[in-house]
Amino acid sequence: MSDTLPPCPSCASAYTYQVDALLICPECGNEWSADAPADAEEAVVRDSVGNILQDGDTVTVIKDLKVRGSSSVVKVGTKVRGIRLVAGDHDIDCKIPGIGQMGLKSQFVKKVTD
Repeated sequence: MSDTLPPCPSCASAYTYQVDALLICPECGNEWSADAPADAEEAVVRDSVGNILQDGDTVTVIKDLKVRGSSSVVKVGTKVRGIRLVAGDHDIDCKIPGIGQMGLKSQFVKKVTD
């Protein structure tokens, strides 16, 4: 059965399986619709309140976030300029002042509108 299912669009794993109308990847946990065409993978990334994010936007962090592997914390209200959208679990690449380069999840940021 896995021979006829497409590979995972996130990690390209061949071990996908189907549950009802969803295809699921056991390696990365990605879920997607079996009916969606492969061309429609260009997903829209939204912030915590539903604003559409684009490369170069400025966002603020809405929750204190612990930095893995260190004792640092990204404080609520930290402004991050010039984000870059990427595919994956952490869908924002950015440089945070005082911490450096890291990935953020869009659910923990809010777009700054000037």
